[in-house]
Amino acid sequence: MTKAGRIMALTAMGSVLTLTGACVPLRSHQGYIIDADLVNSVQPGVDNRNSVLKVLGKPSFTSQFNQGDWYYIARDSRNLAYLKPKAASQLTLKISFTDAGVVKDITRTGVDQVASIDPYGKTTPTLGRKRSFFEELFGNIGAVGAAGAGKGGGDDSQP
Repeated sequence: MTKAGRIMALTAMGSVLTLTGACVPLRSHQGYIIDADLVNSVQPGVDNRNSVLKVLGKPSFTSQFNQGDWYYIARDSRNLAYLKPKAASQLTLKISFTDAGVVKDITRTGVDQVASIDPYGKTTPTLGRKRSFFEELFGNIGAVGAAGAGKGGGDDSQP
């Protein structure tokens, strides 16, 4: 094999390796970083809001109802190249409190509770008549100074 042939082969091999490296799935983590030992240390009937805050930290979000339940959410996602990320795993930790602020219940849910929402097309359905592009563009011509639109110019503070 000639020197030029070897260079071409190495260049081709390098290009193939570079292109296949771009197809590696991307992994990401979002939200709370779960420490199983810390989560298991929180006990219903024993801990209160302050002790949970000291052990687990600030929750991902809190409920505005049900005595302010606290939620800790952790999600691991994967996606390939330009595709939408898909949840590989998710843990939602819900801590419910009594009126006195004592831990009442701890609930764990997983990726099975993730809802997939598909928006309706590219438009939002509305009530009323549908107008074409040109009706939207030129629809207000002549509307300035129409009856009930008020006086044009001058001082509006005078009757």
